Amino acid sequence: MPSPALPTTPDDAALRLVRGASARPHDLLGVHPMSVDGQRGLVIRAHQPHALAMAMLTGNERIPMERDQHGLFVVLLPQRDLPFVYQLEVTSTSGHVTVIEDPYRFPPTLGEMDLHLFNEGRHLRLWEKLGAHPCTIDGVVGTAFAVWAPNAVRVSVVGSFNQWDGQAHLMRLLGASGVFELFVPGVGEESLYKYEILTRTGTTCMKTDPYAHKLEQSPGFASIVQARSRYLWRDGSWLAQRAESDALREPMLVYEVHLGSWMRGENNRMLTYGELAPRLADHVRRLGFTHVELLPVQEHPFGGSWGYQVGGYYAPTSRFGSPDEFRLLVDTLHLAGIGVLLDWVPAHFPKDDWALRRFDGTACYEHEDPRLGDHPEWGTHIFNYARHEVRNFLVANALYWIEEFHIDGLRVDAVASMLYLDYGREAGTWLRNRHGGRENLEAMAFLKQLNHAVQSLHPGVITVAEESTAWPKVTAPISEGGLGFTFKWNMGWMHDTLDYYKVAPVFRKGAHDKLTFSMWYEYSERFVNPLSHDEVVHLKKSLLGKMPGDDWQKLANLRTLIGYSVTRPGKSLFFMGTELGMDQEWNHDAQLEWHLLADPRRRGLMEYVGALGALYREQPSLWRGDYDPAGFRWIDVADREQSVFSYARFDGRDHVVIVLNLTPVPRPGYRLGAPARARYVLALNSDAPEFGGSGCSVDTLCETEPVPYHGFEQSLVIALPPLSMLVLRPEPVSAAASSANPETIAPARTARRRTPPRTPIA
Repeated sequence: MPSPALPTTPDDAALRLVRGASARPHDLLGVHPMSVDGQRGLVIRAHQPHALAMAMLTGNERIPMERDQHGLFVVLLPQRDLPFVYQLEVTSTSGHVTVIEDPYRFPPTLGEMDLHLFNEGRHLRLWEKLGAHPCTIDGVVGTAFAVWAPNAVRVSVVGSFNQWDGQAHLMRLLGASGVFELFVPGVGEESLYKYEILTRTGTTCMKTDPYAHKLEQSPGFASIVQARSRYLWRDGSWLAQRAESDALREPMLVYEVHLGSWMRGENNRMLTYGELAPRLADHVRRLGFTHVELLPVQEHPFGGSWGYQVGGYYAPTSRFGSPDEFRLLVDTLHLAGIGVLLDWVPAHFPKDDWALRRFDGTACYEHEDPRLGDHPEWGTHIFNYARHEVRNFLVANALYWIEEFHIDGLRVDAVASMLYLDYGREAGTWLRNRHGGRENLEAMAFLKQLNHAVQSLHPGVITVAEESTAWPKVTAPISEGGLGFTFKWNMGWMHDTLDYYKVAPVFRKGAHDKLTFSMWYEYSERFVNPLSHDEVVHLKKSLLGKMPGDDWQKLANLRTLIGYSVTRPGKSLFFMGTELGMDQEWNHDAQLEWHLLADPRRRGLMEYVGALGALYREQPSLWRGDYDPAGFRWIDVADREQSVFSYARFDGRDHVVIVLNLTPVPRPGYRLGAPARARYVLALNSDAPEFGGSGCSVDTLCETEPVPYHGFEQSLVIALPPLSMLVLRPEPVSAAASSANPETIAPARTARRRTPPRTPIA
């Protein structure tokens, strides 16, 4: 009996397919029902441009396939019904025979709800759907690929598994979503891949996967398939405690870290996440820090960008190991009682042709108009926050780091550049918003969406805005018209403070207001006091290098600067190396100057940072009232002639007194107003010999006198060492006096003070 005639293949669809210009290859390829001589049957089509012959295999059957007029391999199967399982036998032009699973016989791996939520910008677990995901479908092992390229003519997934041939695995466009998808059998973990995209101008481009969980190091830039994490977390107690925490009323002392230059191995070798984990955790814990903040670890090909030129938003950089090894780093820090903040960059992305830039041949993630889409200062593109899918890409990315890597907070980079349409632009080079203003309304909406998602889904996780202007209500609740951040960097305090410290002590009385002005706006936001990496690069000198005087005075000034930041209102952040008193500016291509610890003065500085950190963590008055005006009071704000500053920090009735003498002149017999009738114990002296100080004699116990001073009924007399900070803690004069005098402030909480660390990291 003659074989039934092959069915006619639609010409237009077939031509687009064989020319590599089809967005819907599944319309022809794979298995489809059809009527054969009035009876139901199936037709299977396959496109293998480099095949000499093909056959369809099912059960014990082998049925040869014929070429049609377009070069497609076709077989007709009368009286067969769906579902139908088969394989393809491919004979190459060299005569080599292989049996493969047909990728075009499998259903889509994304559902309509996934696509609907994504197009509305509301898919909160997007990283589980877009990207590359090893999986098993109908018993067949492979990888499901999905990518958003709304204006592409055709998208193919290419890799070592198909000799990087863009004709081999054309992906299908799912409805009007802009998402292309394909399940490729046989592709497993660690396979390299990219997307080949045919644009509307007829050109092709090769792109990495925006949702890839791992990227190849340059110059390759390929994405790397990753299986679901196998890491077994041990930080359950930490996460449970975090969910019940109130970051505003808890200690927060942050150590900012660039992993590639914190510490290196022999021959300047970069250490792995696993090698860094115990060393960093031990060092930070011993210094009393509560958190580390990691400069961006999202994949970035150019190391000189420090991570701020992100090429792979969903990929921890593979410089230091795998995603699971990064999980180990975070887990190790949590087990040491250290929170982990991540520097996160949603403000801009680089103009690398292999990444997000003009992803499908059009301005997909950025604005088409350079007046909105280009960042003139950094030579980068600005995200198009008006586009639902772009906002979803970023919000889901924030949640990805929190959920997949247990990150405790995001420091959002360059918020000011997001909020202002004219940021860094000359007149006439920017576009106004729909109300005629310069505010970026879409960026505002995005930041609110981000903060709402993070705070509602992950209580206890914080967001920190690096915002350098007077934009109002950055940390106010969204319900009150604010942006909803937990904290904001206090850039004004940082600039004023460093400007003050650069002045020679003999002239500091003329700069006195530099150190006091910030208290006028202190409670307008919830601030973090940052002394970050930006202040020790680009010829700005190291922190030590900014200090005036000889070597001893420089180190003494630095100790007071560190102490001032920690003891004033607000949380504090210091860049790595502050504890070493680095001579040189930070160099991202080499480790910190650990050899400086051979100098007893540098070792003393590290001892001081550890003692200060221990005091800070144990003394609630130094942090519980950071954002309550009742938590701070000047004792004397006006002693500009002697450059002495004094203030008290309160937690209810508990308090500490801080005195800064910012000249190298000792001040014996200095009278100071006291908030309570009490004995004051010297809790910390930055001038102590073990910290590298002069050892100038200071009473360790001072009792107040009923001499009114500085607006207080009580006062005390104390010797102020040169260039020093003193912290005084009250003790009651007597139990009877305390009970008889309601003005006497109770002693500080009796938590035992830990011994300051004596042995810095080896």
